[in-house]
Amino acid sequence: MSGTEAAAPVDPLGAPQSSARMDIRNFSFGGTAAVVTSMGLIIGLDAASASRSTIVGGLLIVAIADNLTDSLSIHVYQESERLEARKAFRATLINFATRLSLALSFVLIMILLPPPAALIASAVWGLLLLTGLTYVVARDRGQPVIPEVLKHIAAAVVVVAASKAIGRFI
Repeated sequence: MSGTEAAAPVDPLGAPQSSARMDIRNFSFGGTAAVVTSMGLIIGLDAASASRSTIVGGLLIVAIADNLTDSLSIHVYQESERLEARKAFRATLINFATRLSLALSFVLIMILLPPPAALIASAVWGLLLLTGLTYVVARDRGQPVIPEVLKHIAAAVVVVAASKAIGRFI
């Protein structure tokens, strides 16, 4: 490699990455977190007999507070891995925007639909989003899509079931 060529970014395990690969990683982490957290929060708070405004407030708090802390954590991690400052900042922004937009989509569902329909719609919406994210990641990794989707949906079901159990316990 000549002195004018830039080295490809490297992941923590030392494998080179393309810019598109880094975008998928940043998008998939933020997207998955927003979807599963939102579904768990909605189902868990509903099981605790929370009002619609409480559920929407919880979603907004998570969309901002949890999102900012996760984005900061990703940024600090990437700096510790010595990722170029501009790329680390871009990854942070992608993660933040992804999580915020997806979390706000659940807020809209909760505001626009009556509570029973909103619960069903948010669960269906979350599973569709998770399936889509999993599809993109599985294809990027060259993995079979169906087993990956089933594995990720099973993990989300565990989170939602635990959230519902906690809500009922309260």
